[in-house]
Formats: sequence, structure tokens, C-alpha cells
Amino acid sequence: MPDPVLPSRARVVVIGGGVIGTSVAYHLADMGWADVVLLERDRLTSGTTWHAAGLMVTFGSTSETSTEFRQYTRDLYSRLEAETGQSTGFSPVGFIELATEPGRLEEYRRVSAFNRYCGVDVHEISAQQVLDLFPLARVDDVLAGFYVAEDGRANPVDVTMALAKGARLKGATILEGVPVTGVTKARGAVTGVTTPYGDIEAEYVVNCAGMWARQLGEQAGVNIPLQAAEHYYLVTEEFEGISRSFPVLEDPANFGYFREEGGGLMIGLFEAVCAPWNVGRIPETFSFGALPPDWDRMSPYLEAAMSRVPISSDVGVRTFFCGPESFTADLQPVVGEAPELRNYFVAAGLNSIGILTGGGMGRALAHWIVNGSADVDITGFNIDRLHTYQRNPEYRATRTVESLGRVYACHYPDRSMETARGAKLSPIHHRLVAQRAFFRDVSGWENPGWYAPEGAEPVPGELTWGRPDWFPHWEAEHHAARNDVILMDMSFMAKFLVQGTDAGARLSWVSANDVDGEPGVITYTQWLNEHGRLEADLTVTKLDDDRFWVVASDTAHRHVETHLRRHLEGHHAFVTDVTGAYAQINIQGPRSRDLLASLTTADMSNEAFPFRAAREIDLGFARVLCIRITYLGELGYELYVPAEQAVHVYDRIVAAGPAYGLRHAGTKALASLRMEKGYRDYGHDIDNTDSVLEAGLGFAVALDKPGGFLGRDAVLAKKAEGPLRRRLLQVLVSDPEPLLHHAEVVRRDGVPVGYVRAASYGFTLGGAVGLAMIEADEPIDNAWIAAGDWTVEIADRRWPCTMSLRPLYDPANERIKV
Repeated sequence: MPDPVLPSRARVVVIGGGVIGTSVAYHLADMGWADVVLLERDRLTSGTTWHAAGLMVTFGSTSETSTEFRQYTRDLYSRLEAETGQSTGFSPVGFIELATEPGRLEEYRRVSAFNRYCGVDVHEISAQQVLDLFPLARVDDVLAGFYVAEDGRANPVDVTMALAKGARLKGATILEGVPVTGVTKARGAVTGVTTPYGDIEAEYVVNCAGMWARQLGEQAGVNIPLQAAEHYYLVTEEFEGISRSFPVLEDPANFGYFREEGGGLMIGLFEAVCAPWNVGRIPETFSFGALPPDWDRMSPYLEAAMSRVPISSDVGVRTFFCGPESFTADLQPVVGEAPELRNYFVAAGLNSIGILTGGGMGRALAHWIVNGSADVDITGFNIDRLHTYQRNPEYRATRTVESLGRVYACHYPDRSMETARGAKLSPIHHRLVAQRAFFRDVSGWENPGWYAPEGAEPVPGELTWGRPDWFPHWEAEHHAARNDVILMDMSFMAKFLVQGTDAGARLSWVSANDVDGEPGVITYTQWLNEHGRLEADLTVTKLDDDRFWVVASDTAHRHVETHLRRHLEGHHAFVTDVTGAYAQINIQGPRSRDLLASLTTADMSNEAFPFRAAREIDLGFARVLCIRITYLGELGYELYVPAEQAVHVYDRIVAAGPAYGLRHAGTKALASLRMEKGYRDYGHDIDNTDSVLEAGLGFAVALDKPGGFLGRDAVLAKKAEGPLRRRLLQVLVSDPEPLLHHAEVVRRDGVPVGYVRAASYGFTLGGAVGLAMIEADEPIDNAWIAAGDWTVEIADRRWPCTMSLRPLYDPANERIKV
């Protein structure tokens, strides 16, 4: 065959011809960017798409973005044939999720309430109704089924071919048999791709290479820490009694899903302990490939799954298929613009849901590229959440076993990953071990969630949707912060030193608040994009005219660093990541001033050290950056201590602590304390879809500061629209018994108006407390709130609740300024 003829340039080059790559190409062309070239190293679908099971399910996620992706994808597959003439094989036979344990029943009731809010028509059905719909199933242990009649199945190859045909019809070019061997770049941006048949100049490159994405990213210096693992399904011989009209059935407790296939039964598996495949390198020549199945390892899982449909054990096996699919450390996809290289986008690591989210993923990424920002919440799956150490072979091999194993686990709250631990330790870690800390994985850091009391061991007990065994320990820490003083290790927070003659001006430009005032002051601020929507939520401390200290949350670490670096380019301003160089020890509570005053010669009085002051103080033999600020709603201080002196400072504080009632507290107390105060957390209760005004953060915006700031025009335009009809409100459940976790639907006068984005338990307020984004057809103000009858739906029950624009705890901020 003659060599393929490549264009010399394209606006966008998409790498990879699976369902994701073709979806990105289709949606770019659909948005008017027809100058798109998709390059596939072999043939379309040849990687992992061709052997996907083709489930098309909208039920199951408590992410609004993921649910929207699924709904859009299902609708797209329904209409593509009419548009392109190519069938997708979509058949809305229905879908049933089985709950066979109390924990799963609670989970699916919570999920179904949220999914219904998002527009998924899911119904809880009885065991008999399950049997009526899927007569081959054993239902003696079924507590309930969750049924979506509009869901079903699609043909992955047909879907991909329909997307490819649609892309071509809209002007895109698709070339098969053209492997990408690398990228070209200049001045920190991608400029094109290289192939054996010539180079293509491009403004944007999109890596949709599936399980090869990591290797392709490494060639460009881009971190994509995904890992391929074995994935199995069995197909039986044909037998009587099965029908193509049967719904897809999923039985997570027995590791299996079921659908008709060629007159037989397909039994797909997600085992509890998986097998990573080719941790070193995925062969470039692997195409339309299958792996030899491990019958010995998989037999127990297969037997468990087959027990749900007993007839499957009595018929012959047509095939027991094993093929690789790619997975990530947190079971979230890897999507977005690479921090290391401008205009290099990634969409990979779909964790076996590429078919059922592929349409939505392609649409969202195309919008991101065309418009310069995403129009959905991408905080949970943005590529910049991931760190380079997660690409290490040992990490990938270890964590993948657990992450894939949790696909079908019950998703209890407070469940922390258990593998690949110990990657990052605070300088005072071993001191906290001695204090009986129960450690959780916090962005790779070992950080205390709570502490066991003296004489007890930090054992978490059984996972539950209710009150865990350690609930009293958490409560005691919470009350200690409100009444006395606590020590909290926050060393996991992202810390940056920004220096240079232009540092103040550039930070002032990216910050909505006025951060470049007098030295020795910390300022709470947001970073916005040009649309006035949130990019970051953090603090900036001015140490001197040319030195600033920026602190952000652990999950926003690389996002904040990337955003800042790109806005410092071309200026005399430089950012240094000093996260690991300093311990952060927070001393918080009404007696925190007295405790610190006993340890330093610095004047800690309210007059000499007011709220928002930042000073270097002496503490023992150490010089410590002490900042009077709080994230808990009490008088408090953050101590930034050079790592080599952290143990010394910690020991001095703990030695003096008993006289002031000092108690150690973990991040569970952090969550409950900050939630009572209504303090925001980017990526949890606020995200990139929110305007700074909708998030209730207008008080931190300096519209009149000289020089303006990025996003100012959009904020002014939002204000000019009039009273807000979308606002973040605090929610407090009136009854002290139920617990909020996430995604609980809020109703006003019986009508759904929003959902809880993040929550905790308010021990001071006397009930579960959270933050919910509320939307209405009329202005949301105090009068509108007071006029409504409010409830929040928790699993299968609605509970009365109080809603508030102002913090329900200390709304006047009196306690933090004393």
C-alpha cells in the first residue's frame, strides 16, 4: 500500500481512533473547527474500544458531570444513525442495579435520589419485579433493584464508526495506519506532531491514545499516570430462554454484570483483586489483541457471578475473553490541558466507562479547546490533579490493583485508599503516630483523620453510612477547637514562594482581592478566569514588596502552580514550590493565643498581632512564619516551620499544651468545623462552573483596585444582571440523627432546587451541615429563603432543614477577631 498522504498543518491533531478520539474529532468539527486531523496508528477501535462490553448506563454516579456525560452520550448514540446513516447498535433494553446488602441499598437509594434530580428516570423495584424483567436471575437475596428503562447497550465498534463518519461529514480528516512518534514544541507550547510519514504542524494536540497515552505523554514530558489491567468477560453458548430484550443486569456484590450476547449470556467481571498488565510498557504493535485468561485466579469471581444466573453454569462456554483496559489511581479519567505543555490536551484513563461517557467526554473537551475553558465541573478529573510520582511503576502496579478492585465495592464515606501508602510524610509524622493518629491518604500524604484517646488504638472499625465507631473521638476534637485549643498538622497544603520585582503586580492581576497592600498581611482571595468563574480559592500573604507566600489546598496543588506560572511568564516574577520544605502546624481555638504567647517573646496581643497579621516569630530555637488566620471559625494561627525544625517546634508546643487543654485534631474535625462556618473548599463545594458571586465570595473581590484583575469585566457583567438566581447556601438538618455526605437533593416547597455539594456533622450546631448550590427562577435572597418549606432527601427519606446565606455559626465573625 502507498504511504498515507498527510496534510502539512491542522488546527487540531487528535491522536487515537477509539471511541474517545473519534468523539473529540466529531465534536470539534460539530462546533465549526473542521480543520481537524485524527491519526490512528493501526485501525479505528484497534486498542481497547473493539472489545468493550458496550453498556450504556446513566445510573450510578453522584457526580453531576459524570451523570451529564452519560445522559448526553445515550442521547447522542440514539440520534447518530439518523445523522450519519451508520448504526450505533444502541438498544434501550433497560438496566437494573441489584442491592443485596444493607450498605448497597443505602448507597443506591442515595445515588438514585441524586440521579433523579439530574434527570435519570430511575425506579426502585422489588425482587419480584427484577425477576419479571430478567426471568433467569436468582433473586432470593435481592433487597431491591434500581431500574432505568431508557438505558441499555450499544455496539462499541458501530459507535466509533458512526462518530468517525459524522466527523468526516463535518469536514474532519481521519487517517489510519499513521502512528504518532512524538510532538514538536516551542516556548512551552505544543506546535505539532511527528510521524514516519512526515510532520503535521498544529495549534492543539489531543492525546486520546488509551492505554498508550502514558507512553505518548512521556515523549512530550507530560505526566499521565494510568495503567492497563486485565478485564474479563465470559460468553456462553446459545441457550433457550434468553432474549435480546432482557435488560442489562449488574450485581456488584458478586462481581458481575450480565447481558444477552449472540443468543447466549455475557458475564462481565470486575474482580476485587485485579492483575495489572505490562507495567513497564504497552507494546506499540498490540492491536485487536486478547490476553490468555487466568482461569485459576478468576474462577472464584466467575463462580460468584454465575450464581446470580444459575443456568449459566449449565451451558457451554463460547469464549472467556481477557483484554486490557486502562485505569487510574482514583478511578477518575485523565482529562484536560497538560500542566507541562500548553495546548496539549489529554482524554484517557476512562476506567471501563469510555463507551458510556464517550459522547459527553468528547463534547466537553471540544468545548474546552474551542472556548478556552470547560463548561462542566472538571475539578475531579482534571489532569493537573495528578502528581509525577504516581507515574512510577511500583505505584501504578500497586494502586491499580486496589482502584480497579473498588469498582464494584460499596462506596462508603470515609473510605481511604490502603495501597501505595507512605509516599509523603509530614516532618512530624512519627510524633503523630505516637499520639494514636488514624492516618488517611490525603493527596499522597499520610495525614491524621482523627486520633484515638489515650489507652485506645486507632482502629477504624466497620465501614458504615451511619456513625462510625470513632464518631466520639471526632466529636471531642471538634469541641476542643471550639472551647480550648487544638494542634492540627496541615503540612499537606500546597505552599509557594513567589518572588521578583513584578511579583506583586502579577499576583494582583490574577487575584480578585487586593493582595498587594502593606507587607505582613494575609489576604483571602479567588483566582478567576476571563469568564469570572473560579480557578482557585486560596490565601496570599505579602511578606515584603517582592516576596509573597501563596497557600492552596492539596487537591489544587498543580492547578494553582500551573495557573500562576503561566501568568508570570515574561515578567520578573518567579514561583518556587516549597510544600515539602515547611511543616504547617495549625494552632486553633480560644486558648491558642495564650498557648503561643507562653512559647515566644513576640507580642501576641490582639493589638500587636491582629487578625490577618503575618509575622516571623521565635519559638524555641526556630524562626517561624506565624499567620493569624483560621479555617475553623475560631481565634487561631498557622505556623510555617522549616522542615528541619518542625519536630523541635512541635515538641515545645506539646510540652506546653496541657496547661491550656491542648488536643490533637484531624481532618475530620477540620471538615466539621469549617462546614459549620460555611468556609468554602475548591473542588468540593465550589468549582470552575461557579461565578465568584454565586459562590458567595463577593466580599473577597476588590472591584475598585487599581489595574483591575483577570475576570473583572465578567464579574461586573454578572452584577449588572441583577439579583442572583443561583447561590451557594448552607444547609442544616433539623433532626440530629441523619448524616449528610454528598449529593443529597434539597427541596423548597417540595420542588428540587439543588443538591448538597459537600457536608459534615455540625457538633456545635447540633446536626448534619453542608453547602448546597441552589437554583431558582426568581432572586434568591433572605426573604425567598424564609418563605420556603425546606427539606433534604437522604436515601429514601426527606428531612426538614434550615437554609442560610450567612454562616450559621458566628455569622458576625466575632470569635475569630477577639
